[in-house]
Amino acid sequence: MKTMKKIMMTMAGIALLAGAILSGCESSTKNVENARENLQDAKENVVEAKLELNQALQDSIQSFRTDLDQQISNYDKSIAELKTKVATRKEENKAAYEKALNDLELKSKQLKKNLKEYKEDGLDNWTSFKMEFKHDMNELGEAISDLTKKNLK
Repeated sequence: MKTMKKIMMTMAGIALLAGAILSGCESSTKNVENARENLQDAKENVVEAKLELNQALQDSIQSFRTDLDQQISNYDKSIAELKTKVATRKEENKAAYEKALNDLELKSKQLKKNLKEYKEDGLDNWTSFKMEFKHDMNELGEAISDLTKKNLK
């Protein structure tokens, strides 16, 4: 009888140990499965975020182009008006004004060309292009304003 009890106790211990081991393996398998699902979700979120960022960049470029194209058109009108005013005057520095206006017109055309030909090349390059372009636009606007002030005197 003692031997039977020992065998039963040993069998119960083995069964308990086997149950613990098997349940431990099942948890590990479940954890690996959960980790894979989480990784897949994260990958999908990254893809979605990249698409949203790309769309936002495209929208930003389009909006910038539209706004600054209008501003360039306004500058072109100002240059044309100044050319008309200078053409009707008989001044000794008329040639200097005409040359300055032609230079401004060329700069305006170059800005328009740069704006039209800009190709998307990442957010950093877009930010850099935008800053440089705005700077050039401000210079053109100031030059037109300065020439207007000089021409009206």
